[in-house]
Amino acid sequence: MRIVIALGGNALLHRGERPDADVQQANIDRVTTAIAALAHEHEVVLTHGNGPQIGLLAMESAADPALSAPYPLDLLGAQTQGMIGSLLVRSLYDTLPGHRIAALVTHTLVRADDPAFRHPTKYVGQVYPQAIARSLAHERGWRIAQDTTGWRRVVASPVPERIVETDTIHDLLNIGTLVICAGGGGVPVTADKNSGALSGVEAVIDKDLTAALLAEDLKADFLLILTDVPNIYTDYGTPGQRPVLDVTPADLRRGGFPAGSMGPKADAAARFVERTGGLAAIGALDAAYEIVHGRSGTLVRPEMPTA
Repeated sequence: MRIVIALGGNALLHRGERPDADVQQANIDRVTTAIAALAHEHEVVLTHGNGPQIGLLAMESAADPALSAPYPLDLLGAQTQGMIGSLLVRSLYDTLPGHRIAALVTHTLVRADDPAFRHPTKYVGQVYPQAIARSLAHERGWRIAQDTTGWRRVVASPVPERIVETDTIHDLLNIGTLVICAGGGGVPVTADKNSGALSGVEAVIDKDLTAALLAEDLKADFLLILTDVPNIYTDYGTPGQRPVLDVTPADLRRGGFPAGSMGPKADAAARFVERTGGLAAIGALDAAYEIVHGRSGTLVRPEMPTA
């Protein structure tokens, strides 16, 4: 079975943790142990978030007096792919000795006229108290918005249209390689209408939507979205919250999940199942093997045919 796994940003950093390299490596070591169990039995493509990391690099770039202007988000996204890919490769080499593993810097095509460029919604970087967030927004020209625990920078998040390196990823899979790619949703690029030349754009693509598109293009059997909760919940965060164990895309569409947290994951899972007839699941980082084998998580399956 071919499985595309989308790791949440909390695979590397939990909320409140310092963004130190050793902290991220320790978190990745824990996650790759679960992924290795799947890689022994299935073809695996691994994607990952980069919100905390790209936010940190953006802060450093904006404060660097040696630069006449901060690095754009597309180049910072490429940097995070290299850094996180290297951390994952090292850990997976330890847990999968003798296995082919490759981390690929990946570009994702978006439309230059995507309305997301006028309405930024994607959270990047760390959480701030409101006063500090407003000060940084004024100082650096950021847009900010409130998430579940504080205030964060928001940037454009256009819809992914195509992963440029899909054919290369397919070739690597065909020779038995575990591929790490499309980190942070991929480096966002637009294509010139006449020449096809690629240009980077100031955005961060939702990694779950890119993972769903990648899984569709690779003809994957299963899309596994890993996060920091064991299931989707109805009425999450309230005394009446209840786990949802088995749903259809239509159920997810009616769920009304928050745009800043579970919403993109639910949307990605629904899209993949609707377009391919495959299976998707959402669940906890440490339970990857159990989720694929039906013992944990929320399973998203096609609608049952009516008589």
